[in-house]
Amino acid sequence: MDDRDVRLLKAIAELETGSPERLHEATGIPVSTIHYRLNNLREEGIIANDRYDIDLEELGLGVTVLVEIHADYQGSYEEFADRLLTVEGVTNVYFTMGETDFIVVARLSDSEMVERLIAEFEQLEGVDRTVSTFVISAVEERDALQSYSLETLLEELVDT
Repeated sequence: MDDRDVRLLKAIAELETGSPERLHEATGIPVSTIHYRLNNLREEGIIANDRYDIDLEELGLGVTVLVEIHADYQGSYEEFADRLLTVEGVTNVYFTMGETDFIVVARLSDSEMVERLIAEFEQLEGVDRTVSTFVISAVEERDALQSYSLETLLEELVDT
């Protein structure tokens, strides 16, 4: 993987498309080169399917960390959550009830990145402490709709 591959993957994630023309506009990489590189990324398993989902394990971001954030902040929880999202590697932020104020999910490459992540959280104003959990293995990751039967979705979501 080189600079162009990384720039393409970043553009795919930001644009939410694999359109070679749109990727060319965003990156300046020639369309023919984009076609070639997208095929290679598919063969390597980094691009997982026709929806351009990226396999983060294959990409090199295989460490998942769940971080509980205990906070004492000023302002709204949305503003504080936005600050948590500025930390590189953070993919999800959840505002929670109970002892923990926020749960953060981060995807990282190695333990050095985990150390950097925690250090950045602890430097944010309003973070009292963190509790981190390494995910050993993702047993199942699926879209929310996959966890329901069609009957349940129809019953719960269709306006009557």
